[in-house]
Amino acid sequence: MKQLARPARLAAGARVAVVAPSGPVPEERLQAGLDVLRGWDLDPVVAPHVLDRHPEFDYLAGTDADRAADLQCAWCDPAVDAVLCARGGYGVQRIVDLLDWEAMRAAGPKVFVGFSDITALHEAFATRLGLATLHGPMAAGADFIKNTRAQEHLRATLFAPETVRTLRSGGRALVPGRARGVTLGGCLCLLAAECGTPHARPSARGGLLCLEDVGEETYRLDRYLTQLLRAGWLEGVHGVLLGSWERCEGLDRVRALLTDRLGALGGVPVVEEFGFGHCDSAVTIPFGCVAELDADAGTLTLDEPALR
Repeated sequence: MKQLARPARLAAGARVAVVAPSGPVPEERLQAGLDVLRGWDLDPVVAPHVLDRHPEFDYLAGTDADRAADLQCAWCDPAVDAVLCARGGYGVQRIVDLLDWEAMRAAGPKVFVGFSDITALHEAFATRLGLATLHGPMAAGADFIKNTRAQEHLRATLFAPETVRTLRSGGRALVPGRARGVTLGGCLCLLAAECGTPHARPSARGGLLCLEDVGEETYRLDRYLTQLLRAGWLEGVHGVLLGSWERCEGLDRVRALLTDRLGALGGVPVVEEFGFGHCDSAVTIPFGCVAELDADAGTLTLDEPALR
């Protein structure tokens, strides 16, 4: 696995497009997120269908065609410097095959931010565009608009990425050791769902895999991890970083499962509580960047800043 192309950092006045490729977006939260972005001297523009609702499936932010068109138009607009997702939910897998990846590649690299259901787009941007992306808070996320630490870490990553090259765990090593590799990952259930699709990597070989999830019973987490193990997707992974497990069945129970399943990797370093994902004060983690994981010290150090 190799380093992916890094987009340019943002500067004051940069235009950022907000899109909703997954679930429906509450208007009041969207407005609050836009206010935060304007406070950073950014120029946010809202894609036409961000506040839409699907006429039949209320868990989708508008039709598949409209959600795909919003994302593609924003990405291909030469005046747009970054594309930020408004929220997660579910829906990306329904639109990823509707995007014109050749046109998006021709539009050149730019910053892309999101997490949760957006995991499927992180994978597609890596495989189809060869582009590093940011696993970070979303513009209309309650965990973003109400949390100063999450805001400031994303802001530093966007404007001064050299200041956040080292991320620190708040937990301990489940498996000690050091490892180097390329960062990747996201929401565990989405990685399992993407396994075998044309827009996903064939494996995490050579990677530092970041995993988190939300609201899952332990047996479901077990199922996802076991699927990835049985599919050979985890073979050759160099290290594992664990984020949040909000609304799962308690950290002790989840830790026991992760130790059991990831222990099958044969001594690969594993560190918990890195503070990314569905949690307060979530940090932003770049995907597609070469880094070193020190499980004993609880640090992830990027070789280069996330953005050029």
